[in-house]
Amino acid sequence: MAVLFPEIEPYDHGMLDTGDGNRLYFECCGNPDGLPVVVLHGGPGSGCSAASRRYFDPSAYRIILFDQRNCGRSLPNAADPDCDLAANTTWHLVADIERLREHLGVGRWLLFGNSWGTTLALAYGQRHPQPVAGMVLAGITTTRRSEIDWLCSGMARLFPADYAHFIGAIPHSLRDRGPLASYFAMLNGPDVDLRQAAALAWHRWEAASILLADPNGMPRRWADPRYLLMRARIVTHYFHHGAWLKDRQLLDEASKLQGIPATLIQGRFDLEAPLTTAWELAQSWPEAELVIVENAAHSLDNSVIAAAIVDAAAKFLHFLEK
Repeated sequence: MAVLFPEIEPYDHGMLDTGDGNRLYFECCGNPDGLPVVVLHGGPGSGCSAASRRYFDPSAYRIILFDQRNCGRSLPNAADPDCDLAANTTWHLVADIERLREHLGVGRWLLFGNSWGTTLALAYGQRHPQPVAGMVLAGITTTRRSEIDWLCSGMARLFPADYAHFIGAIPHSLRDRGPLASYFAMLNGPDVDLRQAAALAWHRWEAASILLADPNGMPRRWADPRYLLMRARIVTHYFHHGAWLKDRQLLDEASKLQGIPATLIQGRFDLEAPLTTAWELAQSWPEAELVIVENAAHSLDNSVIAAAIVDAAAKFLHFLEK
């Protein structure tokens, strides 16, 4: 079984000015002359992590990571009460990826995304197919309405007690709006204490499925109240607006990815991103190979899923260097 590569530090990092008041943190790791791969993190709003550097052979890959708008080390930060998220949409992020590619002088690159990062990779690839040499995607999502509804309420049938706590944290005056609209209102309202309480309750609901998927428990970053507020604001911002996508858009326009090879890696028992989405995408994208990992869920900490990502990256290296 393949293993993760050793921990490495960036050889370059900086802030990319987008020209509209946002500045994006980016870093480059591995071989400056290697095959470029850009890492699109999940969330939305989770920020990039050092662990994502370890899926790619650092002697052969130029590994590029960045924090998407208003999260991680990018500025302004969504945890700040005066941070306006109006200029943070799927299409702003797609433009940021292309801006970063041009800033770094990259011609073509491999896209790696997990969870929300797969939605972003598909949106970028459909808008800018020419620079995409291939994709490695894990925990496939397209952020269509049925997927959002599943995350916000559908999973209640599997975690009824956790869902009761999730709903119970909503003030009675907001409950008729439904959970997503209620949390969106709470996280963007003037009451600072209610914002923070909503961020914690939102993540406790997410933790129900995460703790089932990841034997190591919740991500360490979730212990930081500021991180919870940042991430919850961005997640609900995207879900509330349907990720600024027509429903099923990324599936219906999969033909725009024609000619782009991909490996789709999906845990059989992924509760956050059920297998049906990856399967539907593979049916519409002949160049995509669907790899179903048995006895695995949504967490990339699963050793078999991690191994599948490393193996896919190695195969693309061999394929693209021919």
